Amino acid sequence: MSPALDIWWDGVIVGQLTQDRHGELGFVYSPNWLQREDAPALSASLPKRPEPYSRRECRPFFGGLLPEEGQRQAVASALGVSRGNDFALLDKLGGDVAGALQLLPPGEPPRPAHSDHSPRLPDEAGLIDLLDALPTRPLLAGEEGLRLSLAGSQTKVPVVLVDGNVALPSPGQPTTHILKPSIPRFPGTTENEAFVMRLAAAAGLAVASVEPRSVPHRTFLLVSRYDRATGSDGRVHRIHQEDFCQALAINPERKYAAEGGPTLKDCFALLRRVALRPAVDVLKLLDAVIFNLIVGNADAHGKNFSILYDEDGPRLAPLYDLLATVAYPELSPGMAMKVGRRSTLGEMDGRAWAAFAADATLGLPLIRRRVAEISEAVKTHATEVAKGLMQPGLDEQVLVRTAEQVADRAARCARTVSG
Repeated sequence: MSPALDIWWDGVIVGQLTQDRHGELGFVYSPNWLQREDAPALSASLPKRPEPYSRRECRPFFGGLLPEEGQRQAVASALGVSRGNDFALLDKLGGDVAGALQLLPPGEPPRPAHSDHSPRLPDEAGLIDLLDALPTRPLLAGEEGLRLSLAGSQTKVPVVLVDGNVALPSPGQPTTHILKPSIPRFPGTTENEAFVMRLAAAAGLAVASVEPRSVPHRTFLLVSRYDRATGSDGRVHRIHQEDFCQALAINPERKYAAEGGPTLKDCFALLRRVALRPAVDVLKLLDAVIFNLIVGNADAHGKNFSILYDEDGPRLAPLYDLLATVAYPELSPGMAMKVGRRSTLGEMDGRAWAAFAADATLGLPLIRRRVAEISEAVKTHATEVAKGLMQPGLDEQVLVRTAEQVADRAARCARTVSG
């Protein structure tokens, strides 16, 4: 019998992921799920049908649940499997992934929602050990009782909070937060990301809430998961989501537009096709594009935008992974998805904004107005957001410097549409 994993959604089997003797993935919906009219598809790229999906068709979605780049290699090494074996990685990590799904071996049902969980609460020394372990063992892969996965190339681990303190989940427990340590190669990433995320919220964009924290000689960011909700009974529920690469059937290795990944034109078209209220979400994506250009977040690729399938959805998910990458000269200043065929703020002019308007199928006067409004909001709030983040353990100079750089970029961005 071929290896298989059952795909669970809210206690119901959606279908099965298989691997044949040649190592090829396949996915098929369960007959019961197909018969339910209220049962949604797993992905915009995997509509409900009785015929099995081939590896080429299903790999973008399932491979998109796994860590990427160096994180994938480190996880594979920790687990003793090949980095190219999606199935083996999902078998080891699929107990708690982005969205509502759980991938479990046949015969292993998920723990009931009413289960009493006993998360592991480390003391300060234990938390330091956890932070120190993550670079070589992302997601704490291989630790007994943990089957956790998140996409992305940055070190992180899903966690829960117990009375406000970081804890590791018990087996099957839905995680509620993402812990992101600072990146040693790029000083101040905790302060940088906390500032940019809080600034986006102050400018009126929908973002995941973040909280910077520190222990001796180390900082980290806690990000609230927007794909989790706490019910009136106090139980945490998983909410389905998928990133734009998954929805567009693009493999995670091609997440950058220059490598065949989504362009902004593709992203706007996807929202118009999938979102319940496309007019609302298209404007939210417009604001995100403008904000990323202002703050210099050049890494806003197709996996850094998602669709949330909650009771108000499908809709554009709150923004996440916002970082002023231009603060680090080692990184390319070129945007992951060009804006009006331009890669940097310095290249933007009236013609570029007109080309972007055509790509997004939006009116140029609307875009000009939102550029001016968001630029003004960024300039207005940058200093106060930086001050609000200052606390022992964080680098105040990074906050001040980033706020000044971003405010300067906002003024420059406003001038690109005023001339």
